[in-house]
Amino acid sequence: MPSHNAQADTAQTSSSTPPRPKLPTWLVCVVVLLLQLGFILSFVGAFHAPHPHRIPVTVVGSPPVAQKIAGDLNRLDGAPVRAVAATDLGAARDDLGHGRTSGVLVPDQTSDSDTLLIASAGGTSVGTALTKTIGAVDRARGRTVSVTDAVPLQSGDGNGLTGFYLVVGWIIGGYLLAAVLGVLQGAKPAGPAAAARRLLVFVPYALASGILGAVVVGPVLGALHGDLLLLTAIGALTVMASAATTIALQTIFGIVGIAITIVIFVILGNPSAGGAYQASLLPPFWRAISSAIPNGAGTDAVRKSVYFAGTAIGPNIWTLVAYITVGVLITLVVSYRSSTRGNPPADHDAAQPDRALAAPST
Repeated sequence: MPSHNAQADTAQTSSSTPPRPKLPTWLVCVVVLLLQLGFILSFVGAFHAPHPHRIPVTVVGSPPVAQKIAGDLNRLDGAPVRAVAATDLGAARDDLGHGRTSGVLVPDQTSDSDTLLIASAGGTSVGTALTKTIGAVDRARGRTVSVTDAVPLQSGDGNGLTGFYLVVGWIIGGYLLAAVLGVLQGAKPAGPAAAARRLLVFVPYALASGILGAVVVGPVLGALHGDLLLLTAIGALTVMASAATTIALQTIFGIVGIAITIVIFVILGNPSAGGAYQASLLPPFWRAISSAIPNGAGTDAVRKSVYFAGTAIGPNIWTLVAYITVGVLITLVVSYRSSTRGNPPADHDAAQPDRALAAPST
């Protein structure tokens, strides 16, 4: 009978397909619980007690006065600032305008008041910390300090968080699409050709994400205006870095790679990115990883491109490029080695419908 032949063929095909690996429910619960606790630990650990650490400050004045004040600042408990002495106010203001320093202190020897120039565009938490630190020092010396914001935020950039949320959106867009494709098509691509095709999907997607994100925060919402081409490039690189990393982790670890992606980009990347609190106010661990993860690299790149004429943006761009390069290489190499061993990726096979269920019954 034809129906019996169809059933036999289907059964034979099904028996040749490796069974889908299943994780015990309790293990899935434990993994998700650990991710949840990791989220709480990382965010609260990073933000619960912000403390300034070696914020760069330039003290401008005559050499004896500037050097003495800079020395006093550098001897403060906890090293909240890293002060240097200078004599050229114009050069110091230029450094502030290009993000090479976070504050300029100008002591006035003819009065009991000093002037502090800050750049809230470099981070409102940094400006606030500098104001409090310098203010406390001046009060102890019987002096006052007036604060001038020399590099203010754009009017629509409330608290300087627009760039951070823009980058978070790009990061989510990269790893979310990579994760969805992994679930639909199989976490592990079936060979280098399939891996290359999956990676190539993200080229137009990343470009579209970059330009549309820049348009939304700029012309549409009026929140952050900058060089549209540069912001598009930063966005495209950020999306590609997130996607390539996610695909690489899935290629190695299967569906578990998505959990590792969440650890990197959500649990570690978001609190260390310099959004609510810049790196110089974070605890040592989060401060150390801030610029080494695409979240922080992208946020710094956006901030520098919009407010500081792109000064020192190179390391941030290279960080994103490194994630893309390593992610692509790992994906292609692991896919090639799996195909040459003659072992089809289990997750790819598991993603295919069970054709035995579709066989007609008699």
